[in-house]
Amino acid sequence: MNAKREQALVGLFVLVAVALLTATVFLLSGSFGGTSIHYRTYFNNAGGLGPGSEVRYAGGPPIGRVQKVESDPQNPTRMEVDFSVQPGVPVKTDSVATITSNSPLGDNFLGIIPGTASAPSAPAGSTLKSTQYIGFADVVGLIGDLGPNANDLVKNLNDRTTELKETLDRVNDLLNAQNRANISASLGNVRGMLEEDRPAVHSAIANLDQTTAKLGPLIDNFQKASQEANDTLSHIDATIGEDRPDLHQAVESLRQALGSASTLTDQLNSTLNANAENLDEIIDNLRNITENLNSFTETIKTRPYTLIRSSGIKPRKPGEETNP
Repeated sequence: MNAKREQALVGLFVLVAVALLTATVFLLSGSFGGTSIHYRTYFNNAGGLGPGSEVRYAGGPPIGRVQKVESDPQNPTRMEVDFSVQPGVPVKTDSVATITSNSPLGDNFLGIIPGTASAPSAPAGSTLKSTQYIGFADVVGLIGDLGPNANDLVKNLNDRTTELKETLDRVNDLLNAQNRANISASLGNVRGMLEEDRPAVHSAIANLDQTTAKLGPLIDNFQKASQEANDTLSHIDATIGEDRPDLHQAVESLRQALGSASTLTDQLNSTLNANAENLDEIIDNLRNITENLNSFTETIKTRPYTLIRSSGIKPRKPGEETNP
């Protein structure tokens, strides 16, 4: 009697445990989720998802389960994933489904990235957008594709490094003591040319000032004589045809004015003759300055390396032997 009672109790306990286990499995799989909200999404690679896989919202605890994973009848190149979530989960129309995991060795689950707060809630049965899953095999394939490109990149980098080394060597060669001395010498030559031409310019300007100072009074006298001649001619026009003493006086004034003009003209000619040599010298100085500047500019344009390396002949001291 006691043995049968114990067997009955053990059997009842086993049945209760099996029922509880079955209920737990169904609860975890979402079979009893009559109040759950169903959605679907599509992936090119399901990433190992299957019925019963967890659904997490914003990386939080599980809020649902995957119901079905199968090939899309409309497009066999992608997988259709049906899942359900608990009521109250703020799934928006712009929420995004993704396949991820909590660790590199953990199982993948279906994650829901929250949408914007202003977006409306996604209705039951709607399709959520998804981000495509990249598995380990895809990463290995990408690395394999990058191999040849990486080799080309390393080769180009080595070439650029060699060119950079050559450029640095050239720069160091340009900045050595000899080239710095050549640059200093070239700048000294330029400064010397400017210093040599400066007195000629000052002399030309001084001669021009002197000539202007001499011509100024002569021009003023000539203008005065011309005005007197104009006044006299006007007086003649007014009095011509009348025979009176003031007419004779006007003619006499005209003769004096013309004499003064002739004298001023002679003085002007003599002044110009006296300063002709100075004017020629000024013009020659200006021409020499222009030729020197043009020659220097042409040298800089055609042979800029003369600023770095001296192109002149090294001066030879008396008594030194010249190399053939």
